[in-house]
Amino acid sequence: MRPAHRADDEPPEHARFAAYTLQLEQLEQLEQLEQLEQLEQLEQLEHLEHLEHLELDHLENPTPDEEAALVRRILTDPDRTMAESAVTRHLDRRAAASHATPEYTAWAESMAAATAGHAFLADRLREWALLAEAPGTPAPALTLLADEGRTKRIRHLARAGLRLRRGPRP
Repeated sequence: MRPAHRADDEPPEHARFAAYTLQLEQLEQLEQLEQLEQLEQLEQLEHLEHLEHLELDHLENPTPDEEAALVRRILTDPDRTMAESAVTRHLDRRAAASHATPEYTAWAESMAAATAGHAFLADRLREWALLAEAPGTPAPALTLLADEGRTKRIRHLARAGLRLRRGPRP
């Protein structure tokens, strides 16, 4: 009868193989942890960059040149989606607050120049321009925006413009 197999009885190459395998597994786990940490750091950096881009929202009474320069700088970010998202948010906020004011046209022109080459942003500015001209805008244009405007805000403002034209309901 053979005695039970014990680890002490293993040939030295089996023990070394087991030790090497364990070391390799530990190394792989360490590398995976390092990769996760790097990924988390990158995500944190992206969030910080996005927050920096949102500094547009905190500009108080910027000159058109300051605002346009900041928009252009943000749009140079390698992460085009994040940059355009921050600028879109800014355009929407500023346009919603000023589309019915006399300063809107000059502001929209400076933003159009600052966002040149970004089709989505150009479309967004065109939609706001139609709303800015609402009193003189043909009803079909407002109807189009009310039905097919890209955002709820655009659709809502276009509907409001149409209601104003129709006057109060009896």
